[in-house]
Amino acid sequence: MSHKQVTLAIQSTCAAMIAATALGCTAQAEANDPNLDRFYGQQLQWKSCDDPKLDPAGAKCTDVTVPLNYAEPQGETITVAISRIAATDPAQRHGVILSNSGGPGGPGLDFMVDVGAAMTPDVRARYDLIGIDPRGVGRSTPVDCHWPRGFGLQSTGTDGAGFAETVAAQSNLAARCAATEGARLRYFTTRNTARDMDVIRGALGEEKISYYGTSYGTYLGSVFTQMFPERSDRIVLDSSADPDRYGPVGMMQDMGAPNEVALDMWADFMAAHDGDYHFGTAREQVRGKLVDLIDRAAADPIRLGDFAIDDHTLPMMLFTGLDDPRKYPKLAAQIRQVADAAEGKPVEILPELNADLSFMLNAQPRDGSAQMAIMCGDIEAPRDPSWYRRNVEAARTTQPIFGAFTNQITPCAFWAPPAEPPTRVRNSVPSLIVQSTGDTRTTYQGAQALHRALSASRLVTLRDVPIHWIFGNYPNKCTDDMVNTYFRDGTLPAADVTCPAD
Repeated sequence: MSHKQVTLAIQSTCAAMIAATALGCTAQAEANDPNLDRFYGQQLQWKSCDDPKLDPAGAKCTDVTVPLNYAEPQGETITVAISRIAATDPAQRHGVILSNSGGPGGPGLDFMVDVGAAMTPDVRARYDLIGIDPRGVGRSTPVDCHWPRGFGLQSTGTDGAGFAETVAAQSNLAARCAATEGARLRYFTTRNTARDMDVIRGALGEEKISYYGTSYGTYLGSVFTQMFPERSDRIVLDSSADPDRYGPVGMMQDMGAPNEVALDMWADFMAAHDGDYHFGTAREQVRGKLVDLIDRAAADPIRLGDFAIDDHTLPMMLFTGLDDPRKYPKLAAQIRQVADAAEGKPVEILPELNADLSFMLNAQPRDGSAQMAIMCGDIEAPRDPSWYRRNVEAARTTQPIFGAFTNQITPCAFWAPPAEPPTRVRNSVPSLIVQSTGDTRTTYQGAQALHRALSASRLVTLRDVPIHWIFGNYPNKCTDDMVNTYFRDGTLPAADVTCPAD
C-alpha cells in the first residue's frame, strides 16, 4: 500500500472513530512521514540469539533501527532487539504476535518462549512469536544511569528521618539519570515504544499485528491500540493497568490494599506452618512479628550476607513475594532468614535471596533505571515532598506494612517534564482482557476500568486467585481456553466470562 493510500485510510479511520483522541490520529499520521520510510522498509538481518532459552526454541534474533526522537527522524537512531519463533505451519500462518513482559523496563526477548508454551498447537501453527527488549532495555540501546542500587522503588521507612533519607536518595537517582543520559532520556517513553512496535510491524512486512502483553505491557498494548487502531489485530491484555491511573503515583497507590490482603493470606500460610517458620500460630501474631522486624531494621539495619536490610528494603522483599501464591514458601524461608540474622544467628543466605538483594541494593548486573525513565517520561509526578509524606502517614492505619511503600516519593518527583502529554485511552479496538481478582500489582478494579475504556473488549475474570500474570505463568484451563480461542479464531466471547480456579 502506498503512503498516499495509507494516509487516506488513516484519515478515514480518524474521522470514523469519534472516541479517538487527537494524539492517536497524530501518531498514525507520523507513521506515514516519508522521512520514516527507511525505518519501515529496513531489511532485517536474522542471526542466532546466543541465548540458552531462545536457541533451543528455534528462535532467531535481530536489531531494528528506530529514531530516538520520532519528531526528528533524520537525527540520532537507536536499536531495538527482537526475537522470532516462527509459526509451525506456514500454510496456516495468520501473522505475528508482538509482546511485552511488563515493568516498565522489563526485558522481553525470551518472553514468548513461556507464553508460547501455553498456546495450543493450532495457535502456534498460525503465528510468528516476537519477543522484544523495548527501547532502553536489555539488548536494545540501553538506559543505564549507573545507580548505586538496582531498584528505583523503596519504602519511605517508619519515621520522619527515614522519609528524609528517601527524599535524598530519590533526588540523587534522578540527578544521576539527568547527568548520565542527558537530553536523550526524555525519549524513552511508552508512546515511542508503541511507535517502535509499528516500525517493527513494517519491517516484518505485516499489515497488522496481534499482541500479548502482561502487567505494564497491557498499558503499552492499550496505548498502541489508541495510536494505531488500524494496525491492531488480536489484542490480549493480561493483568491490566488502569490507563487513567498508570504512572508513579496512582498505579502505585492502588497496590496498597490488595497487597495487605495478600499479606494476610501469606500470614495464614506462615501460621499454618509455624513448626517450620516460628512466626506464630495466628495471622495477627505473624503480622505483629513483621512489624517488630521492620522496626528493628529501622533502628539498626540487619546484616544478612553482604547486605544491610533496613526499613526501606524489608517491605520491598515482602512486596516482591506476594504476586503469586506459589511463592509463599520461598518468601517464608527468606523472612525467616532475616529474622534469624536479626537475632544474631549464623545464616547462609539463600541463593535466590542473594540475587534479589544484589539487584535491590547493589545494582547487579545493571540497574533498573529504564523503569523510572519510562514511567517518569510518561507521566509527570507531584514535586512537593510534603505531599507524599502526608499520603504515607494517612495510609499507615489501613496499610501498616505497605502504606509507606505504595505512597512513596519516586525519582519522578525530580524528573524533567515529559516530552508529550499522556495518552488518553478510549477506543473500540476489540481486545481480550484477562485478570485475577486478587492481583497485587495491577488491581482488578484497574482491569475493569480498562475494560470500560476499551469499549469493544471482553473481560475474563479468574476468581479468588492472588496471581499477577496468568497465561503462560499460572495454568488455568478456562482462561487458557479463552486466550487460545481468541488467538486462533479472532472471536471474542459473546459476553464477559468468570473462570474458577482449577
